[in-house]
Amino acid sequence: MAQGFSLKDQLFNIEKVRYLAGLFADADAAFDAEVFERQVMEQLLDLELKQRINWIADCLGAQLTGPVADFGPVLRAALPSPLDPNLTDDDFGDFIFAPLGELVVMRGLETPEPSLDLIEEITQRFSMEWAIRPFLNRWPDLVLARMQHWTTHPSYHVRRLVSEGSRPRLPWGQSVDLDIAAPLPLLDALQGDSTRYVTRSVANHLNDISKKHPELVMDRLDQWGAQGSQSRAELDWMTRHAMRGLVKVGNARALSMLGYSADADIEVLRFDVPEQVAIGDVLPLSVALQSATGARALIDYVFWRRKANGDLTPKVFKLKQVELPAGKVVDLRKTHRLKGDATTFRLYPGQHRVELQINGRVLAEAMFELTVE
Repeated sequence: MAQGFSLKDQLFNIEKVRYLAGLFADADAAFDAEVFERQVMEQLLDLELKQRINWIADCLGAQLTGPVADFGPVLRAALPSPLDPNLTDDDFGDFIFAPLGELVVMRGLETPEPSLDLIEEITQRFSMEWAIRPFLNRWPDLVLARMQHWTTHPSYHVRRLVSEGSRPRLPWGQSVDLDIAAPLPLLDALQGDSTRYVTRSVANHLNDISKKHPELVMDRLDQWGAQGSQSRAELDWMTRHAMRGLVKVGNARALSMLGYSADADIEVLRFDVPEQVAIGDVLPLSVALQSATGARALIDYVFWRRKANGDLTPKVFKLKQVELPAGKVVDLRKTHRLKGDATTFRLYPGQHRVELQINGRVLAEAMFELTVE
C-alpha cells in the first residue's frame, strides 16, 4: 500500500469516495453519484475502519439492488483496468474497492458461483482476501476447487488470493473453518510461482501453520526442495520467511534447515546493557562473541517486558546474522528504543531482563532498571 497514509486516509477521503461514485455513474446511468457521495459522507467519519467498509457497501447496495445476478454486470462494468500485470510485488491495489467485496458477501453468499466470478475480477483491482473467507467457510469444497483452478490464473493477484484467502490466521480476516492441511495442495501448486507477491503469501501461510504444526511445515519445505520446481534462491528465501516464528522459539530442526547449529561452539565474552534506562530512551546492547572452531551465528535478543501486574512477558528481536571466524572476537552493538507511546503495549517501570539467544539457545542475560523520564 502507499507509504505515509493510514488505511483510513487511503480508503475514506472524499476524493476516493467521489472516484468510486464516478466509476459507477459511468457504468450505469441510473446510479446517482451525488446521492451516493452525500449518503456515504453523512456517517463515514464517525465510523471505525471495518464499519466504514460496511457502510460504503450499504450505500452502494442502496442503488445496486437485487442479488448478484442483477447488480453484477454493473459492478463489473464499473471496475477500472486491472492492476499492472508487469509488476511482481507490493501492488495491493486501491483500498476504495474493499467495499465491493463486502457487497458481494452481503448479497451473494448463497449464490457462490457468480459471486466467485466477481471476486476473481475485483481482486485484480484490490485484494479480496477478506471477502473470499465467508465463501470458503460456507462452501469449502466448491471454493477449494475454484482456488485450485485459480492457481494457474494469468493474474498473479488471483494466484495470491488462493494462498492469502485460505490462510488460517489472516490479520483482520474471518477465521477459516478448514482442516489445517486442506489448503496444502494449493500451496503445492503455488510454491513454484515466479512472482514474489505469491511466494511471500505462501511463506506467510506456512508461518501461520507452524504455530501449531511445525513438523508439517518443515516436511513440506523439504518436499518442495526435493521437487526442484522453485529456484534454489527463492525457495531459500521462502524457507527463511516461513520459519521465522520457529526460529524465534529456537526450533532446532528449523535452525538446522537454515544452516545454524544449536550445538555450535560459540562463547559469549560480553553481553552488557546499562544498569538504568528511562522510558522513551534507547537501550544499548553490547556483545562480544568468539568461536574456537568457527561458526554461523543467528543472534536474537529476548526483551522481557514488565506488564501492569508485574509479570514479565518475552518478545524476540533480531540482532544479527554473522559468520564467526575461528578464534576471532566479533563485537556487535544494537540499540532498542523503549517507546513510551506504543499503540499495542505500555511500558512499566521496574526491573527488566534481556537475554541473548544464539542459534536458538539463550547463552547470556542481563538486567536493567526501567525508569520514568
